[in-house]
Amino acid sequence: MMQTQVMFYLLKDDVTDEKEEDTRSAIYHACLQASHFYRQNQRVYIYAKDQQHAEQIDEMLWAFDSDSFVPHNLVGEGPKQGAMVEIGYQAPQGRRPVLINLNSAVPNFANQFQFIVDFVPSDETLKQQARERFKTCRQWGFQVDNQAVTVPEEVSK
Repeated sequence: MMQTQVMFYLLKDDVTDEKEEDTRSAIYHACLQASHFYRQNQRVYIYAKDQQHAEQIDEMLWAFDSDSFVPHNLVGEGPKQGAMVEIGYQAPQGRRPVLINLNSAVPNFANQFQFIVDFVPSDETLKQQARERFKTCRQWGFQVDNQAVTVPEEVSK
């Protein structure tokens, strides 16, 4: 049985201390991660809180990077097996190796995935929830790690 690996990315404390900002920041970084895995030919499931949240993620995936289109769809739309990146707020239908969790709890289907990406926002309340997720992942026997989030640098010639 493969051990699930989890990486918690610490989102930087921005000057603004609004949950709204944290949510956008997490969505943006989720898009970056999805794009990264897509380029490695990995199928990704982005787990949202609800329909509205899923639609926000969907919107940002269309817009966040003009250079690289990331094929994605909301669950129930798109091709039969779903696009490379699928966004939903229920348990995923098909098997995918990568889960990007944007929910406040670790989903009970997390162990289906080989690799989980999660985020630690700067907002205290959200940070506390992230600590709980970290603990849960440990308790479930996942291999858990964390690192500061880095935005890929523009390659300068």
